[in-house]
Amino acid sequence: MRLDGKVAIVTGAGSGMGKEIAVLFAREGAKVAVSDINEQSAQATVSQIEAAGGSAVAIVANVANEEDIQRLIDGAIDTYGKLDILVNNAGIMDGMVPAHELTDALWERVFAVNATGPMRAIRKALPHFMEKGKGTIVNIASVGGLYGSRAGAAYTAAKHAVVGLTKNVGFQYAKLGIRCNAIAPGGVKTNIGVGSSSPNEFGLDKAMAGMGINPRTGDPDEIAAVALFLASDESRFVNGTVITADAGWTAY
Repeated sequence: MRLDGKVAIVTGAGSGMGKEIAVLFAREGAKVAVSDINEQSAQATVSQIEAAGGSAVAIVANVANEEDIQRLIDGAIDTYGKLDILVNNAGIMDGMVPAHELTDALWERVFAVNATGPMRAIRKALPHFMEKGKGTIVNIASVGGLYGSRAGAAYTAAKHAVVGLTKNVGFQYAKLGIRCNAIAPGGVKTNIGVGSSSPNEFGLDKAMAGMGINPRTGDPDEIAAVALFLASDESRFVNGTVITADAGWTAY
């Protein structure tokens, strides 16, 4: 029970990696605030956790909305009395749109969910962590945040922002007992897709150039296992860094 007695928030926990993270955290003893924009999906994750004997509550939130972020953090603390772990997992793709076809609307939407949402959640959680002198943040970045053409321009830039935010928070709050790390998954079997039923052909062609060297696609529970390590005391000396989980794809 590596998270026994801990309280965790997991965003985007109605499906995919977020769901597996929430379920695993509960199995390891955490009480989990399951957040998702889809109420039915969030409740399904809660039901799965409760059926296994765990404790969870569903909190519907659109991470692009600051009021929802405020309500999410407050709701978790009101329900369980504290907050120990924040996992910023919710994210969207960008349809592989390249820079020359990028609209302000798409840029702003992708950044709102993928970068501004995590920033606001971190900003809201930090005072609670600072008050008790301990807290752990796990951001889900992407290999797209480490390299230049694994997605379109907006997603690539937003995930690079998540990496920078992770390092900044990790260092600046380290002496206050707070850790902030990120995971950069490679290709994982989730419903995020490419963010469009008709992805941009120019951008898709460029992004797919390296797929031939990808050893394999991962399962969501494999990312959850990394998140568990980062959320637990086993990683107490790991801070302000990014763990790549991609079967060696980016090692080439």
